[in-house]
Amino acid sequence: MILVDSSVWIDYFNGKKTAQTEWLDSSLGNTPIIMGDLILAEVLQGFQGDGDFKTARGLLLGIPFMSMGGRELALESAMNYRRLRKKGVTVRKTIDVMIGTFCIHHRFSLLHDDRDFDPMVKFLGLEVITVHPKRDPGLR
Repeated sequence: MILVDSSVWIDYFNGKKTAQTEWLDSSLGNTPIIMGDLILAEVLQGFQGDGDFKTARGLLLGIPFMSMGGRELALESAMNYRRLRKKGVTVRKTIDVMIGTFCIHHRFSLLHDDRDFDPMVKFLGLEVITVHPKRDPGLR
């Protein structure tokens, strides 16, 4: 199962072409993707227009859903944050530690475009989807 971080969904809905949004676009409907409450809130809160909000909400609510919070995940997230701090790493956003911990806990892979997850890969064993930008065949 794959969790797609809000960093990718936001770029996707804004029409930004990245390796991650290309992967997402080609994987929707073909790959088991999960949506979580924290990501749903982060993505939907950014829409200005009602029409775009309703379109995005319809798409996102069609994806299998899991709650990402709760006492156990909160404690694991706090412990992971402390582990990273002891390694000299300060993650900028608590919600990213919670997302990473959720994936580690459930053994899900994460598709993201946010450097805050890199130390979680290195020190906590977070599994991520690695995508590479497409190279223009005309470039050498």
